[in-house]
Amino acid sequence: MNPVQRGKLAIAAAAIGVGLLSVTGCGFVNAQQTTHQYSASDGIKADLGQLQLRNILIVASGENEPGRVIGAVFNQSSTDATLTISGANGAQTEIPVKANSETYLNDTADAAILSTAGVIPGGLTPVTIRSGSDSATINVPVVDGTLPEYAKYLPSTPTPTATPTSTSTATSSEAPAAGH
Repeated sequence: MNPVQRGKLAIAAAAIGVGLLSVTGCGFVNAQQTTHQYSASDGIKADLGQLQLRNILIVASGENEPGRVIGAVFNQSSTDATLTISGANGAQTEIPVKANSETYLNDTADAAILSTAGVIPGGLTPVTIRSGSDSATINVPVVDGTLPEYAKYLPSTPTPTATPTSTSTATSSEAPAAGH
């Protein structure tokens, strides 16, 4: 092989190498989505000891209105557990979770209601989750009933009932007109 052929071969090999690098370069520059874990939902996920919380969020019509906690709680232990969720202004709810099972906080379960949501819908409210000696503070999203899938979870607030009051009716003091 003469020096000219070797030079052409080296240039061709370099061009192929650059071409291969450019094809695989997007994996080098951009993060791979399969390695990034996230909650693919409106709610959040959290782990607390043997309890796994998934798609947890609060549905409320306003900041100072009651909020319903929805989502799922999985108990990986062989003993029953109670998950306590404490929110703003002393609001608190407890969720019993059987051993080696799951509890879905939906329309078939007893409602887990906090007396106040803590923030306006669209925000994140810090809540403390506790089970046994394990506890953590997490930021939970608050949504309202704008989306139809959440409207049915809005806690009903008791409407004030009107107290009936007696009103006196005016009586006529006029004498009936004479007929003649």
